[in-house]
Amino acid sequence: MAHTGSVSDIPGTSPSDTSGLPETVSELVEDLAGLTPSERLDLLQELADDLPSPPERVQGDPGFERVEECQSPVHVLARVEEGVVRLYVDAPPSAAATRALAAILHEAVDGAPPAQVLRLPADLPLRLGLDGTVSPLRLGGMAGMLARVQRQLAAA
Repeated sequence: MAHTGSVSDIPGTSPSDTSGLPETVSELVEDLAGLTPSERLDLLQELADDLPSPPERVQGDPGFERVEECQSPVHVLARVEEGVVRLYVDAPPSAAATRALAAILHEAVDGAPPAQVLRLPADLPLRLGLDGTVSPLRLGGMAGMLARVQRQLAAA
C-alpha cells in the first residue's frame, strides 16, 4: 500500500538502502551516494532538463492528477500500455528540483512491469540520499507522486 503522509514519518528509512529496489533505481541510488553535493546538484539539473514532456495525445487527459504535496503545479498520469507502465508528468520548467525528482520517478517507473512499480517502497525518496541537497518538502512531493502513480495502477 502506498504511503500518503510525510516522508519524514516513514519508520525504518535508511538513505542509500537499495534492498528491494529494481536494478535501475538501485544503480541511481548508488551513483547519487558516490557524488559530492555539488555533483549531485549538477546531476539533478541534468535530470530536470531531461524529463520528457507529456505527448500531445495525453495532454488534457482527465486522468492527470494534481500532486497536492508538491508546491509547484505537478500532474501525473500512469497507464499500463502493452503490458508496461507509462508515466507522464507535467511539471513547470521553473521547478527544477521537482522536475529532477519526477525524472527519477520516471526512470524507476516508465517501462517497468506494473507489479514492480506497485512494490516500490514508500520510502524511496529518502533512500535517494538527497537530504541536504533537496528539501524535505520536495522529497514529500516525490512521495506524493509515487503514491498517486501506485494508486492509479492499482485501480487500472
